[in-house]
Amino acid sequence: MKLAKYSMGIGDRFGRQGPAQLRAVMKAAAEGLPIDPVWNKSHREHTIIGTVPADVQREAQQAVAACRWEGAFYVDADHIGLANVDLFIESSNFFTLDVAEVIGQEPDEGDLRAFVHKHADLAGARPLPGVDQPMDITADQVGTAARKYLRAVQEAGRIYRHIEAAKGTGTFVVEVSMDECQDPQTPSELLVILAAISDEGIPAQTIAPKFTGRFNKGVDYVGQVCQFARQFEQDLAVIAFATERFPLPGELKLSVHSGSDKFSLYGPIREALGRFDAGLHLKTAGTTWLEELIGLATAGGEALDLAKDIYGQALQRFDELAEPYASVIDIDPSALPSPQAVGQWDSQTFADTLRHDPSCPQYNAHFRQLLHIAYKIAAEIGSRYLAALAAHEQIIARNVSENLYARHIRPLFMAGPALG
Repeated sequence: MKLAKYSMGIGDRFGRQGPAQLRAVMKAAAEGLPIDPVWNKSHREHTIIGTVPADVQREAQQAVAACRWEGAFYVDADHIGLANVDLFIESSNFFTLDVAEVIGQEPDEGDLRAFVHKHADLAGARPLPGVDQPMDITADQVGTAARKYLRAVQEAGRIYRHIEAAKGTGTFVVEVSMDECQDPQTPSELLVILAAISDEGIPAQTIAPKFTGRFNKGVDYVGQVCQFARQFEQDLAVIAFATERFPLPGELKLSVHSGSDKFSLYGPIREALGRFDAGLHLKTAGTTWLEELIGLATAGGEALDLAKDIYGQALQRFDELAEPYASVIDIDPSALPSPQAVGQWDSQTFADTLRHDPSCPQYNAHFRQLLHIAYKIAAEIGSRYLAALAAHEQIIARNVSENLYARHIRPLFMAGPALG
């Protein structure tokens, strides 16, 4: 089971926008750009909303049938570990092995010495194709990186073998995720990590490192774009080197988590992928839920009132909602409008404030981030919210498809301009 060169994680909090998402992928395919759709949902999201992994599989299958999609598609058990992977084994064929919490845990000294001895030749200066400066790693740096990451990769190996025992070899896609940690991995650390992944026999098709800068939920990149671009290119070069040197899948590619709406990075990423003829996996999970809210606001009437109500409750419960996402949001409470002010807004004002269009004077990144993490409130509202989605299906579906295609797929892969 092999991913296409390009793939996208198209998470859907409430499982209603599968056909709309798939239509965006089909539009790209019709223009000569094949992308594998990957419906992803984490254990955390299932817990907050009250869904189960089989719901995601059902949505994907129904969308594929409704759209008559004949290509591959995947259901991702997103950010799982040994404690919860069994919940996903039957319904998933893509597993994101999240071992960020194990980074820094001391490995067995015997294992560490064996790894350093086996990979002593990683030390030294070596040119990397497509990168101006050679990568220079000392023996001490190899040992330091192994001490920091070896235990985490071994944990990924345990999770992988557990899934393999249940599903069989070659029946699912594996991603190793290390993005939800404190420090970004350097390209030389990535090389050590890939060597360890190879030693563990993990057939990883995607690797999700933590990049420099901040990847806040639903808004643009925060950091120095030129620094990210340099690191991204070096990581691509390291992957190209590692797949030739180690028994790793040739289709191994970078995965960018919280990748939705990182508009300032899409150009540099696209150019780097072209130079290295490399693939990419991009996760865009939370954007769909925000497009639902924009659609409800645009519909006006009771649907607009519902969107306003969700915001008002989110503001009251700010600390509760923000706590699980503290590392991936930057919200200034003083920049958030009061519920009374929002209560006076018309449809256009609410939609313009929420939609990620930096050229629009009404756009408010703090408002958008708060609503991004407020899906728990919509889940608690339950049938009223789902009924509103059904009642305004056409306008919401149009928003979802247009956002995914025009603001993400086209500028990232096809050099077309984003909307706005």
